[in-house]
Amino acid sequence: MPHIFTTSGKLLSALILFACLVANAHANPFSKENIGAISDAVKAVTVTDADLKDASAQMMAEMDKKNKVASVKDKYGKRLVNLTKGLANEDGLQLNFKVYMSDEVNAFATPDGSIRVFSGLMDIMNDDELRFIIGHEIGHAKLGHSLNRTRTAYMASAAAKMAKSSKMEAKTLVDLGEKFVNAQYSQSNEFEADAYGVEFMKRNKYNLPAAESAMRKLAEMDQGSGGASSIFSTHPDSKTRADRIKAQSK
Repeated sequence: MPHIFTTSGKLLSALILFACLVANAHANPFSKENIGAISDAVKAVTVTDADLKDASAQMMAEMDKKNKVASVKDKYGKRLVNLTKGLANEDGLQLNFKVYMSDEVNAFATPDGSIRVFSGLMDIMNDDELRFIIGHEIGHAKLGHSLNRTRTAYMASAAAKMAKSSKMEAKTLVDLGEKFVNAQYSQSNEFEADAYGVEFMKRNKYNLPAAESAMRKLAEMDQGSGGASSIFSTHPDSKTRADRIKAQSK
């Protein structure tokens, strides 16, 4: 996704971020820590898409070390290999797939093309339902959503560093920064990724009704957990998304 900031606009954004953080934290703007923080803030708004993709690849290398990854000989690993055959490239984006051994119902994609599926999600979905979820996550990467999220993480990282340099309200600022990084995609982002997932199913001649049934399963989980069952639970709710997917699948 192309940047919308001009060079001067990027620098202004960084300076505004710096000024707001200093005001909120009552920090010394010229401390060693704060000079480092504003440097990070400037980098965050001026970093290129290529830089972000490279950073996400490095991030995934570390995440793969810290999570239990299913081997290709494991039943989860084998299954993922089989259901993603022919999906090494999506319109120029090189993809790589791994399973994280976790009961969490989750999946995500990063700008570099890393797709991670949690075993908890695989336990409740059939192969074509998983393909839709994977298509949805690829959509986030291809449509620039995950790239923007990575950029947001850079900004929040700078904010956290600034907060740690202050004795006042540091915990609150760091907490806000973490929530910002972990925030879910917007409603429009989710709708766009759902639509991408539907077209992904059509293009690859997968079982199209599985797109709706995947979201219906998540909707059932939402009902039983008060809407907090998974990353797919809100913005908007799974039932609304399932209804839209049904209409788009005709």
